[in-house]
Amino acid sequence: MDEKEIQSFLIISSVVLLILMITMISLFLLFQKRKNALLLKNEFAEKQFEQEISKAKIEIREETFRNISWELHDNIGQLLTLAKIQLQNNSPIEDVKATLNTSLKELRILSKLINPDALKNMSLEQAINDEIGRFNRLNFIEANLTVKGDRVKIDNKIEIVFFRILQEFFSNTIKHAKATHLDILLDYQTDNTLVIKAKDNGLGFNLNEQCHSGIGLTNIKNRAKLVNADATILSVPNKGTELTITFKL
Repeated sequence: MDEKEIQSFLIISSVVLLILMITMISLFLLFQKRKNALLLKNEFAEKQFEQEISKAKIEIREETFRNISWELHDNIGQLLTLAKIQLQNNSPIEDVKATLNTSLKELRILSKLINPDALKNMSLEQAINDEIGRFNRLNFIEANLTVKGDRVKIDNKIEIVFFRILQEFFSNTIKHAKATHLDILLDYQTDNTLVIKAKDNGLGFNLNEQCHSGIGLTNIKNRAKLVNADATILSVPNKGTELTITFKL
Protein backbone atom coordinates (compact mmCIF):
# COMPACT_ATOMS: atom_id res chain seq x y z
CA MET A 1 0.00 0.00 0.00
CA ASP A 2 1.53 3.30 -1.09
CA GLU A 3 1.44 6.56 0.82
CA LYS A 4 -1.53 7.89 -1.16
CA GLU A 5 -3.64 4.86 -0.36
CA ILE A 6 -2.71 5.09 3.31
CA GLN A 7 -3.79 8.74 3.39
CA SER A 8 -7.07 7.86 1.67
CA PHE A 9 -7.64 5.05 4.17
CA LEU A 10 -6.93 7.36 7.10
CA ILE A 11 -9.28 10.02 5.73
CA ILE A 12 -12.08 7.48 5.18
CA SER A 13 -11.51 5.97 8.63
CA SER A 14 -11.59 9.42 10.21
CA VAL A 15 -14.82 10.30 8.43
CA VAL A 16 -16.43 6.99 9.45
CA LEU A 17 -15.26 7.48 13.04
CA LEU A 18 -16.57 11.04 13.03
CA ILE A 19 -19.94 9.88 11.71
CA LEU A 20 -20.09 7.19 14.40
CA MET A 21 -19.26 9.70 17.11
CA ILE A 22 -21.86 12.15 15.82
CA THR A 23 -24.42 9.35 15.65
CA MET A 24 -23.62 8.19 19.18
CA ILE A 25 -23.78 11.75 20.53
CA SER A 26 -27.07 12.34 18.72
CA LEU A 27 -28.53 9.12 20.10
CA PHE A 28 -27.33 10.01 23.59
CA LEU A 29 -28.85 13.49 23.37
CA LEU A 30 -32.10 12.02 22.03
CA PHE A 31 -32.15 9.50 24.87
CA GLN A 32 -31.54 12.27 27.43
CA LYS A 33 -34.29 14.38 25.86
CA ARG A 34 -36.77 11.53 25.99
CA LYS A 35 -35.67 10.61 29.50
CA ASN A 36 -36.18 14.20 30.70
CA ALA A 37 -39.53 14.39 28.94
CA LEU A 38 -40.59 11.13 30.60
CA LEU A 39 -39.42 12.37 33.99
CA LEU A 40 -41.36 15.60 33.53
CA LYS A 41 -44.41 13.64 32.41
CA ASN A 42 -44.17 11.33 35.43
CA GLU A 43 -43.64 14.29 37.74
CA PHE A 44 -46.69 16.03 36.26
CA ALA A 45 -48.76 12.84 36.56
CA GLU A 46 -47.67 12.39 40.17
CA LYS A 47 -48.55 15.99 41.02
CA GLN A 48 -51.90 15.62 39.28
CA PHE A 49 -52.55 12.40 41.19
CA GLU A 50 -51.70 14.05 44.54
CA GLN A 51 -53.90 17.02 43.67
CA GLU A 52 -56.81 14.72 42.88
CA ILE A 53 -56.27 12.80 46.12
CA SER A 54 -56.27 16.06 48.08
CA LYS A 55 -59.40 17.20 46.25
CA ALA A 56 -61.12 13.87 46.95
CA LYS A 57 -60.21 14.12 50.65
CA ILE A 58 -61.68 17.62 50.86
CA GLU A 59 -64.88 16.50 49.11
CA ILE A 60 -65.18 13.48 51.40
CA ARG A 61 -64.72 15.73 54.43
CA GLU A 62 -67.37 18.16 53.13
CA GLU A 63 -69.79 15.30 52.50
CA THR A 64 -69.05 13.93 55.97
CA PHE A 65 -69.82 17.27 57.62
CA ARG A 66 -73.08 17.51 55.67
CA ASN A 67 -74.00 14.03 56.89
CA ILE A 68 -73.05 14.96 60.46
CA SER A 69 -75.29 18.02 60.24
CA TRP A 70 -78.21 15.91 59.02
CA GLU A 71 -77.61 13.29 61.69
CA LEU A 72 -77.38 15.84 64.51
CA HIS A 73 -80.71 17.31 63.39
CA ASP A 74 -82.64 14.27 62.18
CA ASN A 75 -81.34 11.56 64.47
CA ILE A 76 -79.62 12.70 67.67
CA GLY A 77 -81.78 15.82 67.96
CA GLN A 78 -84.91 13.68 67.74
CA LEU A 79 -83.54 11.20 70.29
CA LEU A 80 -82.83 13.99 72.79
CA THR A 81 -86.27 15.46 72.15
CA LEU A 82 -87.76 12.04 72.82
CA ALA A 83 -85.81 11.76 76.09
CA LYS A 84 -87.14 15.20 77.12
CA ILE A 85 -90.73 14.14 76.33
CA GLN A 86 -90.22 10.90 78.26
CA LEU A 87 -89.07 12.86 81.31
CA GLN A 88 -91.97 15.29 81.03
CA ASN A 89 -94.44 12.40 80.82
CA ASN A 90 -92.82 10.57 83.75
CA SER A 91 -91.95 7.58 81.57
CA PRO A 92 -90.07 4.71 83.24
CA ILE A 93 -86.50 5.73 83.95
CA GLU A 94 -85.23 2.69 82.05
CA ASP A 95 -86.87 4.00 78.89
CA VAL A 96 -85.21 7.39 79.35
CA LYS A 97 -81.83 5.70 79.98
CA ALA A 98 -82.21 3.60 76.82
CA THR A 99 -82.94 6.71 74.73
CA LEU A 100 -79.97 8.60 76.20
CA ASN A 101 -77.65 5.60 75.72
CA THR A 102 -78.67 5.44 72.06
CA SER A 103 -77.93 9.17 71.75
CA LEU A 104 -74.46 8.70 73.29
CA LYS A 105 -73.74 5.81 70.94
CA GLU A 106 -74.66 7.93 67.93
CA LEU A 107 -72.50 10.81 69.22
CA ARG A 108 -69.49 8.49 69.56
CA ILE A 109 -69.93 7.42 65.93
CA LEU A 110 -70.02 11.07 64.85
CA SER A 111 -66.95 11.97 66.93
CA LYS A 112 -65.00 9.26 65.11
CA LEU A 113 -65.98 10.75 61.75
CA ILE A 114 -64.87 14.25 62.80
CA ASN A 115 -61.35 12.94 63.49
CA PRO A 116 -59.23 14.08 60.48
CA ASP A 117 -57.26 10.81 60.53
CA ALA A 118 -60.40 8.68 60.52
CA LEU A 119 -60.44 8.06 56.78
CA LYS A 120 -56.69 7.39 56.65
CA ASN A 121 -57.01 4.68 59.30
CA MET A 122 -60.16 3.21 57.82
CA SER A 123 -60.44 0.54 55.15
CA LEU A 124 -62.71 0.97 52.14
CA GLU A 125 -65.07 -1.62 53.59
CA GLN A 126 -65.28 0.22 56.94
CA ALA A 127 -65.86 3.57 55.22
CA ILE A 128 -68.69 2.11 53.12
CA ASN A 129 -70.22 0.44 56.18
CA ASP A 130 -70.21 3.73 58.08
CA GLU A 131 -71.77 5.53 55.12
CA ILE A 132 -74.61 3.06 54.56
CA GLY A 133 -75.09 2.69 58.30
CA ARG A 134 -75.85 6.41 58.41
CA PHE A 135 -78.31 6.05 55.51
CA ASN A 136 -80.13 3.26 57.35
CA ARG A 137 -80.23 5.13 60.69
CA LEU A 138 -81.66 8.25 59.05
CA ASN A 139 -84.07 6.20 56.92
CA PHE A 140 -82.70 7.77 53.75
CA ILE A 141 -82.66 4.42 52.00
CA GLU A 142 -82.32 0.72 52.83
CA ALA A 143 -78.66 -0.06 52.06
CA ASN A 144 -76.44 -3.09 52.47
CA LEU A 145 -72.89 -4.18 51.68
CA THR A 146 -71.79 -7.63 50.53
CA VAL A 147 -68.14 -8.73 50.43
CA LYS A 148 -67.05 -11.73 48.36
CA GLY A 149 -63.68 -13.46 48.12
CA ASP A 150 -60.52 -13.03 50.17
CA ARG A 151 -59.93 -9.44 51.21
CA VAL A 152 -56.77 -7.84 49.80
CA LYS A 153 -55.08 -4.73 51.22
CA ILE A 154 -55.27 -1.80 48.80
CA ASP A 155 -53.24 1.41 48.90
CA ASN A 156 -55.08 3.98 51.01
CA LYS A 157 -54.91 6.64 48.27
CA ILE A 158 -56.63 4.30 45.84
CA GLU A 159 -59.28 3.47 48.44
CA ILE A 160 -59.93 7.20 48.90
CA VAL A 161 -60.57 7.54 45.16
CA PHE A 162 -62.93 4.56 45.14
CA PHE A 163 -64.78 5.83 48.21
CA ARG A 164 -65.24 9.28 46.67
CA ILE A 165 -66.60 7.71 43.46
CA LEU A 166 -69.07 5.71 45.55
CA GLN A 167 -70.04 8.82 47.52
CA GLU A 168 -70.93 10.59 44.28
CA PHE A 169 -73.08 7.64 43.26
CA PHE A 170 -74.75 7.46 46.70
CA SER A 171 -75.47 11.19 46.61
CA ASN A 172 -77.15 10.92 43.20
CA THR A 173 -79.14 7.91 44.38
CA ILE A 174 -80.47 9.65 47.49
CA LYS A 175 -81.05 13.10 46.00
CA HIS A 176 -82.39 12.27 42.55
CA ALA A 177 -83.17 8.58 42.01
CA LYS A 178 -86.03 8.22 44.54
CA ALA A 179 -84.72 4.72 45.24
CA THR A 180 -85.72 2.56 48.20
CA HIS A 181 -82.83 0.07 48.03
CA LEU A 182 -79.09 0.45 47.54
CA ASP A 183 -76.83 -2.61 47.21
CA ILE A 184 -73.03 -2.46 47.27
CA LEU A 185 -70.72 -5.35 46.41
CA LEU A 186 -66.96 -5.72 46.96
CA ASP A 187 -65.91 -8.75 44.95
CA TYR A 188 -62.27 -9.86 45.38
CA GLN A 189 -61.96 -12.25 42.47
CA THR A 190 -59.45 -15.08 42.10
CA ASP A 191 -57.72 -13.45 39.12
CA ASN A 192 -56.50 -10.56 41.35
CA THR A 193 -59.32 -8.29 40.23
CA LEU A 194 -61.47 -6.20 42.55
CA VAL A 195 -64.95 -5.50 41.21
CA ILE A 196 -67.00 -2.87 43.06
CA LYS A 197 -70.69 -2.63 42.24
CA ALA A 198 -73.29 -0.16 43.50
CA LYS A 199 -76.86 -0.57 42.36
CA ASP A 200 -80.10 1.22 43.21
CA ASN A 201 -83.71 0.56 42.26
CA GLY A 202 -84.49 4.19 41.50
CA LEU A 203 -85.85 6.10 38.54
CA GLY A 204 -82.83 5.48 36.32
CA PHE A 205 -82.23 7.55 33.22
CA ASN A 206 -81.42 7.38 29.54
CA LEU A 207 -77.64 7.32 29.11
CA ASN A 208 -77.98 8.67 25.57
CA GLU A 209 -79.53 11.92 26.73
CA GLN A 210 -76.98 14.74 26.89
CA CYS A 211 -78.16 15.99 30.29
CA HIS A 212 -77.08 12.67 31.83
CA SER A 213 -73.60 12.60 30.33
CA GLY A 214 -72.36 15.64 32.22
CA ILE A 215 -69.91 16.42 34.98
CA GLY A 216 -70.99 13.70 37.44
CA LEU A 217 -70.42 10.72 35.15
CA THR A 218 -67.29 12.34 33.72
CA ASN A 219 -65.83 12.79 37.20
CA ILE A 220 -66.49 9.17 38.07
CA LYS A 221 -64.79 7.84 34.94
CA ASN A 222 -61.84 10.23 35.16
CA ARG A 223 -61.20 9.40 38.79
CA ALA A 224 -61.29 5.69 38.07
CA LYS A 225 -58.85 6.19 35.20
CA LEU A 226 -56.55 8.09 37.59
CA VAL A 227 -55.86 4.85 39.52
CA ASN A 228 -55.88 2.61 36.44
CA ALA A 229 -59.37 1.34 37.10
CA ASP A 230 -62.35 1.17 34.76
CA ALA A 231 -65.77 2.58 35.67
CA THR A 232 -68.99 1.88 33.78
CA ILE A 233 -72.53 3.02 34.48
CA LEU A 234 -75.63 1.25 33.28
CA SER A 235 -79.06 2.77 33.74
CA VAL A 236 -82.53 2.02 32.48
CA PRO A 237 -85.47 4.41 33.02
CA ASN A 238 -87.65 3.17 35.92
CA LYS A 239 -85.34 0.22 36.54
CA GLY A 240 -82.45 1.79 38.45
CA THR A 241 -78.77 2.53 37.95
CA GLU A 242 -75.67 0.39 38.42
CA LEU A 243 -72.06 1.52 38.80
CA THR A 244 -69.25 -0.99 38.21
CA ILE A 245 -65.59 -0.32 39.03
CA THR A 246 -63.01 -2.87 37.88
CA PHE A 247 -59.49 -2.71 39.30
CA LYS A 248 -56.51 -5.04 38.83
CA LEU A 249 -54.91 -5.58 42.23
